Amino acid sequence: MMEQLFPNVDWEKMWEATLETLYMTGMSVVITFVLGLILGILLFLTSKENVWENKLTYTITSAVVNVFRSIPFIILIVLLIPFTKFLLDTIRGANAALPALIIGAAPFYARMVEIALREVNKGVIEAAKAMGAKTSTIIWKVLIPESLPALISGITVTAIALVGYTAMAGVIGAGGLGNLAYLDGFQRSREDVTLAATIMILLIVFAIQLLGDFFTNKLDKR
Repeated sequence: MMEQLFPNVDWEKMWEATLETLYMTGMSVVITFVLGLILGILLFLTSKENVWENKLTYTITSAVVNVFRSIPFIILIVLLIPFTKFLLDTIRGANAALPALIIGAAPFYARMVEIALREVNKGVIEAAKAMGAKTSTIIWKVLIPESLPALISGITVTAIALVGYTAMAGVIGAGGLGNLAYLDGFQRSREDVTLAATIMILLIVFAIQLLGDFFTNKLDKR
């Protein structure tokens, strides 16, 4: 049945490409989560009427986030080719896609973190300040725990966007399902290969969404 539906698909190649996509997505999600969290917390704390209120720092950080968040990913990959070449000595393969994936996604997630932190009840933050809590205590004991469902929801959305980014990165030789769909499918007019790769990408997206929803609902105390 499978051979009739997908006569041109090399399932070993498809599995390898799936693993590459999972690797690129997984690595970039972890690093994006850390960098996005740091940037988001910095944006929140340096904004008006907050602990580290600093208009200059907020304006510069916000501008950097906005610039990188606004550049279309396919253009960002091309712009970062010299940086990637300098960093990894290659512009091909799964690892070569990581700088562009992280730089493209971290600012996007940082904004989500900032929005999530703004939703935290100000009364809880004020109560922690009144008890003499340090800024680090407020971050780890108040801000992050209170906004955790929104942070998980945000990284789920970002992870799904990153799956799409890996497919675009594949077109310029980063490997993964996008690369397979383009080279083995589109360029050789093998529609079944493109369809199979698309189905695999959809399955990854559905799995990420289910996982994200599970943890968001489990952590939501409301």
